[in-house]
Amino acid sequence: MDKVWMALGLTVFAGMATSIGSVIAFTAPRTNFRFLSVATGFSAGVMLYVSFVEIFFKGVNALVERYGSPLGHWVNTGSFFGGMLLIGLIDNLIPRAENPHETPTEAETKHLHKPDRGGDLGAGSSGDLAAVHASQHHRLLRMGLFTAVAIGIHNFPEGLATFLAALQNTNLGIAIAIAVALHNIPEGISVSVPIFYATGNRRKAFFYSVLSGLAEPVGAIIAYLGIRVFFAGETGVIPQEIMGILFGGVAGIMVYISLDELLPTSRAYGKGHDSLYGLVAGMAVMALSLLLMK
Repeated sequence: MDKVWMALGLTVFAGMATSIGSVIAFTAPRTNFRFLSVATGFSAGVMLYVSFVEIFFKGVNALVERYGSPLGHWVNTGSFFGGMLLIGLIDNLIPRAENPHETPTEAETKHLHKPDRGGDLGAGSSGDLAAVHASQHHRLLRMGLFTAVAIGIHNFPEGLATFLAALQNTNLGIAIAIAVALHNIPEGISVSVPIFYATGNRRKAFFYSVLSGLAEPVGAIIAYLGIRVFFAGETGVIPQEIMGILFGGVAGIMVYISLDELLPTSRAYGKGHDSLYGLVAGMAVMALSLLLMK
């Protein structure tokens, strides 16, 4: 049971990183987009390396041991692409215009730090906000809320990935939790900025940023309980083949997120080879940590 609580704690940590992004948006004199570029590249490197080198083969080992070869390999490969299909369907169910994983530009965030916009979380702002047309407020609020919903939905499978990895191996779970947390920082900014511009309320913007991150531990809990109820039976032990299928699916989800979200975001906000440096550094750190765990 201690391992379950540890896995849940790591998932909460990863999800709550959206609140860090929100705080950065409101308190930093300027957003360091090169840092975000390297950080998201680093996160992609960790996810890609651990998916192909560790998690995918955990699925292979479990499924080959259960079904033998070559059937175990076929089931694992199907699970991998099934995970990709799942997160791809989630992507397509969310309207593209309201599924922005892009961090707001420096021009869009610079007014967040002006004194006339209120210094404390929860303080309403006046002045230039009053000049913005009501329909624009509505559009911005809608954008921010849909961003929170979209990111929340995306965070469900991410939470499951973090939770399962930590449940299997705590050190592996820590590495993935850090990678997911780095990924969630710019997402917190993406949620907070439009809601603040629409409402002038820092507390509300911060709240929705936190709420989108909470989807990760909630998703992990729901998935884990569902697996326990439907597959574990009276013993409470999740069957080996189910864990193998889940690992294959998680690997597919993480690869999709890396290629569809993290690397494009990293490239968009970096300069030169920033995203590549982050990617290679993430892979190297993950490789070193796996070697030290041997």
